[in-house]
Amino acid sequence: MDKKMEKEMNAQINREIFSSYLYLSMAAYFDAENLGGFAQWMKVQAMEEMMHAMKFYTFIFDRGGSVTLDAIEKPEGTFKSIQQIFEKTLDHEKFVTKNINNLYALAQKQNDHASLIFLEWFVTEQVEEEKNAMDILAKLKYVGDKGQGILMLDKELSARPVPTLASLLGQAPADTAA
Repeated sequence: MDKKMEKEMNAQINREIFSSYLYLSMAAYFDAENLGGFAQWMKVQAMEEMMHAMKFYTFIFDRGGSVTLDAIEKPEGTFKSIQQIFEKTLDHEKFVTKNINNLYALAQKQNDHASLIFLEWFVTEQVEEEKNAMDILAKLKYVGDKGQGILMLDKELSARPVPTLASLLGQAPADTAA
């Protein structure tokens, strides 16, 4: 693996772990507000981001590179509203998308086909991440700060399933039939 690509992928590990930390901070806010469905959504989001970091971690080692972990910035912990949190979520996902696109462009410039194929999954994932945040924001704008609408959305978000490790890593579950 090219050293510049290795360095940039290590930086992406840091960004993915920060994303996990940020979403966990948002989950804590929702738990403190007794909005368990919103908290559930953010906890699952935090798990997904940590698994994204692990995908980069594994890929770097699979390519013969070295992983270097840096300090993780403290995430914001106080928020004004549910809508503000999802606006921040969308902004953050756009930031992540920009960084994934930059990694993809670097892989193209270096003619690094293995990295291009690996990064295609993240390009697709970022479309989903931004859409999820936009969909929730649209619903929040529709219901405003009305208690009943917020509680209905909270219930809807509580149904977000906790992903399995295999699904987060893009692997098929192991066959348990023997």
